[in-house]
Amino acid sequence: MESWVRFSSQSQAKERIIRAAQYACTLLGYTLQKNGASATLVTTIKQLEAHFSLSRKLFRLGNSVDALESAKRAIHLSDVVLRFCITVSHLNRAMYFACDNILWLGKTGLSREMDQEKWGQRSFRYYLFSLIMNLTRDLYELKLLMEAETGCRRTSSKLAPENGAVSRGSPSYNQLLLFQLRLLLHILRNNPPLLLDLAKNTCDLFIPLDKLGLYKTNPGFVGLCGLTSSILSILSIVHPWLKLKP
Repeated sequence: MESWVRFSSQSQAKERIIRAAQYACTLLGYTLQKNGASATLVTTIKQLEAHFSLSRKLFRLGNSVDALESAKRAIHLSDVVLRFCITVSHLNRAMYFACDNILWLGKTGLSREMDQEKWGQRSFRYYLFSLIMNLTRDLYELKLLMEAETGCRRTSSKLAPENGAVSRGSPSYNQLLLFQLRLLLHILRNNPPLLLDLAKNTCDLFIPLDKLGLYKTNPGFVGLCGLTSSILSILSIVHPWLKLKP
């Protein structure tokens, strides 16, 4: 079990690079088609995209095991919200990878009677729910950091009032909104792992939404989102300190 998990983690970087290439092809194909490129060129780009997609599925064979191991570790977290979000996210990732492995069998011709459309929809549903859990976790951690920062600022203002002045009256709605916005930017700027994870999950969210027909965009936008999230994922692999923990 442990040896397979180590092998899976080593393959993750290669899978992310292939994913970036796949979505780059999606974006390029859409752009060429919109600009009146030849049908032969567009078809070639789409075929290349399909090859990258199939290659990714090969690298993800057995990733369900890694996701289940991550769920087992997350279930021991002390924070109830983090424990729920991270565990449920990993369990849905495990189901997503399992469906993806089944799709790989169909696309390679090893299982000709498989309903690829049905299994594709199932995989994207699990993927969507996993991303929702990831975003919920990101927003929860952001809320905790904002509350902690607000508490520190209030304590500091009470201990050392600026020029001895005492504020009078209640701040307006616009002042409160501006304060929250500045606080949000401050928190994100000082927590790159959280910022990266939030941006990556937000970009990824549009992919299953589009595939499931819940929020239709276009292949170009999907390609841009997939390429952006892939680059952010590669950054977190190259620089482990950028990976959000736990």
